[in-house]
Amino acid sequence: MKFKDLLYTEKDQAAWITLNRPKAYNALSMHLSDELVAAIEMVRKSTTLKFLVIKGAGGNFCVGDDITEMPQWGNANEVMRRVRYYQNMANQLEELDKITISGVDGYAVGGGLEITMACDFVIATERARWGMPEVDVGITPGWGGTTRLARLIGRRMTKEVNMLGAIHHARRAVELGLWNRVVPNDQLDAEVNRLLELLRTKHQQGLRQLKFIINRGVECDLYTAQGFEALSGALIGAISGWREIEDADKGTGVDAFIRKSELWDKRRSLATNFWVD
Repeated sequence: MKFKDLLYTEKDQAAWITLNRPKAYNALSMHLSDELVAAIEMVRKSTTLKFLVIKGAGGNFCVGDDITEMPQWGNANEVMRRVRYYQNMANQLEELDKITISGVDGYAVGGGLEITMACDFVIATERARWGMPEVDVGITPGWGGTTRLARLIGRRMTKEVNMLGAIHHARRAVELGLWNRVVPNDQLDAEVNRLLELLRTKHQQGLRQLKFIINRGVECDLYTAQGFEALSGALIGAISGWREIEDADKGTGVDAFIRKSELWDKRRSLATNFWVD
């Protein structure tokens, strides 16, 4: 697929997406947003890719939505539809069964910061800057600036970031638990590749399960989250070869349905009219 406003490459089981509107600080125009959605969908569909790296061209990551286009969004209902479109984009990014990395240089504000919040790892340069300045444009964040941010750094700091609209240095993001690492300005790609090298050595199904249960667990109560942990442990056991359970069906129920065998007839004859009076 050919793109106009982003660069897309694949190498060694990793997809690289580079937002490529450097003159506009990689602001998310409607066209770039559509291309980003399409690129994320390509990654989602892939059964060979294991990782995704998102970067920005020209010394900046992304300054969020292209404010100059907002009058084109339409009426209040159309604005809501576009916000939900962006929310779905972030959700799809967060839900990928690939490990995702944001490589941040320069500004990551507004929607740019929201992209980083939907990724699994964030590595930034020392000169990187971040914030949610929407309040001074007279708007509010739409796809993570209040929701994911509060889950990452807490209610109190999320209010400070959004209500004051300050632009913070990269190390503050690490201190708050928003980003993972800060590296020298000329070491961003090298550090991203170091992380990829390490991740490639891991049990890939284990990484996928860890991502799933952590993302799900943080959104629910302790006991439900522990349920995900327990089921994940069982699945790891099964794929590691410890799958034999004496009273499990082992596929016989599906086979019985296909063949309409005696087992299927017995089960259904006993169940169909049980307690239906």
